[in-house]
Amino acid sequence: MHRTARRLIPILAISPLAAAGILLTAPTAEAAKPSAPRRPIVHDAADSKSEQRVVKQFWTPAKMAAAKPLDLVRSRGGRTTTTPSGGGSGVAVKPVGPGAHSVNRADTPAAPTTPPPPVTPSASPSVSPSPSVSASPIAPAPALAARSSGAAWTAGGAIVKTEGRVFFTYQGRNASCSGTAVTSANKSVVITAGHCVKLGGSFHTNWVFVPGYAGGSRPYGTWVATNLLTTPQWNASEDMNYDVAAAVVAPLNGERLVDVVGGQGVAFNQARGRQMYAFGYPAASPYDGSKLIYCGGRVFDDYLVSTDQGLTCDMTGGSSGGGWFAYFNQSTGAGTLNSVNSFKYNFAPYWMFGPYFGSDAEAVYTAAQNQDAT
Repeated sequence: MHRTARRLIPILAISPLAAAGILLTAPTAEAAKPSAPRRPIVHDAADSKSEQRVVKQFWTPAKMAAAKPLDLVRSRGGRTTTTPSGGGSGVAVKPVGPGAHSVNRADTPAAPTTPPPPVTPSASPSVSPSPSVSASPIAPAPALAARSSGAAWTAGGAIVKTEGRVFFTYQGRNASCSGTAVTSANKSVVITAGHCVKLGGSFHTNWVFVPGYAGGSRPYGTWVATNLLTTPQWNASEDMNYDVAAAVVAPLNGERLVDVVGGQGVAFNQARGRQMYAFGYPAASPYDGSKLIYCGGRVFDDYLVSTDQGLTCDMTGGSSGGGWFAYFNQSTGAGTLNSVNSFKYNFAPYWMFGPYFGSDAEAVYTAAQNQDAT
């Protein structure tokens, strides 16, 4: 889904270590201690009524049906193409959303068929003081059965209204991602992945959120973004560890998003290794973007090139930006958003990775909920 940050390329080039099966150890607690969050990047999208009308009219049913994730590949030489990487022993870091960038690494051993054990978090978790996180303890959801093969969500509940497809134009091509409506002060925030708002140095255009999308139906309307926000790390170098974004959407028919579809809770700086549900609208084969798909299981720390968490899940392109939920209640369809679908390694299509929601992700959410949605 995204280009790996330049600072990771030297690590990817250490093929002798990879060939020998040597894994880089996790940073110490002191080294990994998060610094103060930097100011999020705020981009004006369709911030006038006339622009919003144009964007809404742009997205005809035919254009939504034809929107597809792009599959870009970044070679070791830094060249980006629209074709899959060539043969040979190279292995690529392959995100799963529009504009997927890969960074090849030679002589990498085959990936294990089971995820590594969870790693103890390097910093003490804390709950965000944002209004979306309850001050009272949240009862844990029932134990989740691992589901690596994505299945259509048929249990109903809040998730079928708060989760939706994201559509936008990227370098002249129409593409799709996923996103989640969350509780917020302005009742107008959608959380998604960084590459779902900006990629290749430019913010996307014609950005809309369609909650509850189902087989071409838009039961709760089409919501046009007035502002797009992402982390400064993603903005500067498309750093996969900060592949987080938010959109502020304009009111529709005089109503705000959360008043119409509700909003999921969101939390930051939480303990790693939790049970999670992941949702999204995968649009690449074998899926077609027509329905909400989910996976469930315990997440594990990426032990390769990112600080992300992984989940055994075979969702494909288009699921990018879809929500990962802790404390998910299968009966009510409500949970606490704690990551988003971000990328996959092309040698391990059975794993999905999502960024850790730390202080920088929280800063994006805080800035978004304080934007004027009108």
